[in-house]
Amino acid sequence: MAERTKYILDESEMPTRWYNIIADLPEPPPPPLHPATGEPVGPDDLAPLFPEALIAQEVTGERYVDIPEEVLDVYRLWRPSPLFRARRLERALDTPARIYYKYEGVSPVGSHKPNTAVPQAYYNAAEGIGKLTTETGAGQWGSALAFACATFGIECEIWQVRASYDQKPYRKIMMETYGATLHPSPSELTASGRAVLSAHPDSPGSLGIAISEAVEVAAQDPGARYALGSVLNHVLLHQTIIGEEAILQFEQAGDTPDVLVGCTGGGSNFGGLIFPFLREKLAGRISPVIRAVEPAACPSLTRGRYAYDFGDTAGLTPLLKMHTLGHDFIPDPIHAGGLRYHGMSPLLSHIYELGLIEATAVAQQECFAAGVRFARAEGIIPAPEPTHALAACIEEALRCKETGEEKVILTALCGHAHLDLPAYGAYLAGEMVDNELAEATLQESLAGLPVSAG
Repeated sequence: MAERTKYILDESEMPTRWYNIIADLPEPPPPPLHPATGEPVGPDDLAPLFPEALIAQEVTGERYVDIPEEVLDVYRLWRPSPLFRARRLERALDTPARIYYKYEGVSPVGSHKPNTAVPQAYYNAAEGIGKLTTETGAGQWGSALAFACATFGIECEIWQVRASYDQKPYRKIMMETYGATLHPSPSELTASGRAVLSAHPDSPGSLGIAISEAVEVAAQDPGARYALGSVLNHVLLHQTIIGEEAILQFEQAGDTPDVLVGCTGGGSNFGGLIFPFLREKLAGRISPVIRAVEPAACPSLTRGRYAYDFGDTAGLTPLLKMHTLGHDFIPDPIHAGGLRYHGMSPLLSHIYELGLIEATAVAQQECFAAGVRFARAEGIIPAPEPTHALAACIEEALRCKETGEEKVILTALCGHAHLDLPAYGAYLAGEMVDNELAEATLQESLAGLPVSAG
């Protein structure tokens, strides 16, 4: 028996359309609201931040959106990505379950993030935009946007959450190698950053703060726009190429997943994998359980409130109806920097409210234990973010061992940890601690929700 079975699509089989789950939902998601008027935002409200093509994708009700040939050409550098059956992990767990993982670490920057960075840079370049600003947590999104901007000849300026900026110096080098300018956030370069530093000089930062800084700079420069790596509809739309490929690869395997598991921070990796499968489930063709896994230190789905909130700390963005911990929430500096956002994608939050997916939260020591277990069986050291999904995947596989069920489990391995090894070093040295979110801290943060949150 093969140690690991690999399912590969030919370039000619790569999907040429992104899938929009909104077209198939029983109810549309609530619209973003203008914070001053409480009315749904229109294209003119978003124009200072995004190009027309992305605004159209954000609000479209069409089921499919064609991928431009220029984007497909860049995708072909690494796509289609492989689907693996983890036979060595199955054997190590002594489980009757069949475990598959869709591996996005084959991209130039080692994660799924270029799936949206490339089209975002392309659409901005096509409309004559010369500069993009953004935030980044762990640095995977910043690296992806820096790569994409270099590909299309656009300037890139990035604010990285201070905790991750200090933890992950090689991410800084990667972004600068691609030509980006990088700042730790909060910074003295923006009014929103200075306000945070004035109140909290030693702030570890947050994605909400970094978003405020990037949005502030983009809004003040008519030649610049803002790019977001998760949360918004058009971002999750671009990521659906993951799930569309996986469906074709499962046809190769002659198998059907019973359980889909993915890590969730803002939701792009998870949505990208599960939306095409959810389409098939809503059509009655399959019936998998779909499980989102988030950090116990930043549990927006499992402990957050479903309410309208700002997407950033300074309140510069529209109000989004989402599961939120409060836009003032400053998460502990856990190693999974990409999962430290205060809110969940409004689209995923809506789908969760409809009861179409379930969610769980896992502490980081359990996650890194799963990451080490996976690495020793499969050879790939997973990034801290997907270790959350792997922890839940392993738990499900061991449950199958107890019950004798031969479930088929699919998980998303959204990136490798080649630039995150200090986190594994802390775990292996016994220096890692679990950060529990105190209820009092959560309630204090939620008390700061906008009055119109509802």
